[in-house]
Amino acid sequence: MRRPLVCALAALSVFLPAPALAEPTVPDGGTGPDYPRGGEGPEGSEVAFTFQDPRISESSGLAPSLRHEGVWWTHNDSGEHLSEVYAVDEEGNTLATLTLALERRDWEAVSVAPGPDGEPAVHIGDIGDNFGGGWTEVRVYRFAEPEVLADAVVEPTVLTFSYADGGRDAESMMIDPRDGRLYVVSKEFSGGLYAAPEEIDPEGVNTLERIDSAPLFATDAAFGPDGTRYVIRTYWGATVYDSTDGVPGRSLGGFDLPESDQGESIAFTPDGTELMAGTEGLNAPVWRIPLEERYRSGQAEEESASASPSESAGEAAEDTGGRGSAVPFLVGGGAVAVLLIGGIVLLARRS
Repeated sequence: MRRPLVCALAALSVFLPAPALAEPTVPDGGTGPDYPRGGEGPEGSEVAFTFQDPRISESSGLAPSLRHEGVWWTHNDSGEHLSEVYAVDEEGNTLATLTLALERRDWEAVSVAPGPDGEPAVHIGDIGDNFGGGWTEVRVYRFAEPEVLADAVVEPTVLTFSYADGGRDAESMMIDPRDGRLYVVSKEFSGGLYAAPEEIDPEGVNTLERIDSAPLFATDAAFGPDGTRYVIRTYWGATVYDSTDGVPGRSLGGFDLPESDQGESIAFTPDGTELMAGTEGLNAPVWRIPLEERYRSGQAEEESASASPSESAGEAAEDTGGRGSAVPFLVGGGAVAVLLIGGIVLLARRS
């Protein structure tokens, strides 16, 4: 690469704003676009439990059981982990380990929802892509939620998907309990909300269509128990949407999540009144976060709910710590980026 082009790229990296929902405060030793990593969280937030199993060191998804009260499903993501899914109780103890008879790539999400037969099914989203969209296809593994919690080997149904607009890195998957439709949220600056077909072909490749924008760098998403609410989380915050009349619905607002090392999971409690938020790490905590009435699953829509996910993709979290909004920085940085990119293209052509 010629020297002028290198200088232009360096200038672009300087002027582009950090993708935070508020002005970033980088902890000691912290770098990258995933800082800040939350705050104190809504009033009443507390640690519900910590994972006790040393095998659970990179919990990347969390979902409540539909068959067993007080049980949560989780799994590790990429790395040197076995293809295992864990059922844990409300104290973080592992009750059962299910081993999937297949090779894993990058597991990033789990959802428990009715399967084609109407019975509860566990869905594991093998949708991560550390190559920035290098995978042409991603997969979801579906198997019946066991009626008895015991260690077992399962052979899941493998569902294959591809994006209509090219490969994407994603860590968020959710399934609408009302109709079983599956959604994926990409993890990007310009994140997108993608919908699977209404009817999934287990033998073919199913196309994920972008239906709206989404918060930048989403790390998980989940529907409430009745489908009238869903939440998308990032490393530092969460946004709740009203989907009473369907998806994408309208934003009800956002807030900070409790600070964590690498927050990658979110789920509604079975009664829809609270969120459970987890993070990676050995003996990692899972936070219980009370929801204001307007955010709760099954509540009537508030008149103030007017923004769609595309309008709230970069919205600031509610001001809980006196920090200003990042929107002006994002807008200003975007304008600078357009000018610099134009210059880079011109320099590249001359080179």
